[in-house]
Amino acid sequence: MKKAAFLILTLLLSIEFLSAQKIPEGKVVTTYITAKTLQNKAGENPKRRVSVYLPPGYGQSAKRYPVIYFLHGFFWSDSLLVNSDKINHIFDRAIQLQKIRPVIVVMPDESTVFKGSFYANSKSSGNWSDFTSLELVHSIDQQYRTIADKESRGISGHSMGGNGALRNAILHPEVFSSVYALSPGVLDARYFALTEMDSYKNAADIKEIKDLSKPENARTNIIFAIARAYNGNPAKPPFFADLPFAFSGEHLTVNDAVTEDLRKNSTSELPFTHYENLKKLKAIKFDWGRNDEFRHIPPTCMEFSKTLELLKIKHQAEEYIGTHGSEVSKENGRIENSMLPFFNDHLKFEE
Repeated sequence: MKKAAFLILTLLLSIEFLSAQKIPEGKVVTTYITAKTLQNKAGENPKRRVSVYLPPGYGQSAKRYPVIYFLHGFFWSDSLLVNSDKINHIFDRAIQLQKIRPVIVVMPDESTVFKGSFYANSKSSGNWSDFTSLELVHSIDQQYRTIADKESRGISGHSMGGNGALRNAILHPEVFSSVYALSPGVLDARYFALTEMDSYKNAADIKEIKDLSKPENARTNIIFAIARAYNGNPAKPPFFADLPFAFSGEHLTVNDAVTEDLRKNSTSELPFTHYENLKKLKAIKFDWGRNDEFRHIPPTCMEFSKTLELLKIKHQAEEYIGTHGSEVSKENGRIENSMLPFFNDHLKFEE
């Protein structure tokens, strides 16, 4: 009897201890912005949802916080970052374990009709870069207790979002001081196109936008999204974009002008066209998995690092053992153990 009572008491004390050790939770709030920068004639909705992570203690203090803008990947969204990846719990853990001081994290929904904007200004579907770096930042600074200074703003993201993070940091060093890109995809859009020739063959069968929603056309969707981002054509419905390659059976036609625009508009070209901007960034880091399923990512990340090295731009680039997402959004993953500590070191916090 005494032994049973002892076990019950031990269990109750254990439960009380675990409860006391519960990680304090931040709050995710949802807001909407009807963006002036995203007005377009291509059918994209300019009203955008934004998920904002507010750290534990935000509601009980008058403090101001630095902000990390985190950009989601292709086929993903802000709500999936929260509801599927549970990214807010990663933020909670990192703050509790003192891997980063309390910080606001802003996650905009920039999914599109074609599943992704690539966070770039498009000639046909809206100025997604201007929205990300200018209109969104201004709105967040108005609504929340941010430290409204570039030294307290960082930008990050995974896959398409990693590409977008690098792009927007380089284009807007007056807004962001530091950038961390996780597995950035399609840094060199022309190189990516060359690895997706089968998708361009399939494009001949795509007659309407709804055809892209079929499961077998998922990868083909990507090339239309890239075309709309980098080769937008407002005079060419229903896709409002030009493709660099076309197939008639096995016969390939290359559109030289479109292919050249694809190269010029790629993030990989920005070190050459925005070199002075690059030098203004305080800290740059990107990483990628050695076994990434998207076979263009390891070589284009390595090439981007070599470009920065040759231009004498200080940065960190790291290849690790993993796939496209296996090490990213999990406990003790890349977000928790690499990205958040990076911003803890480089962002300016309130004293």
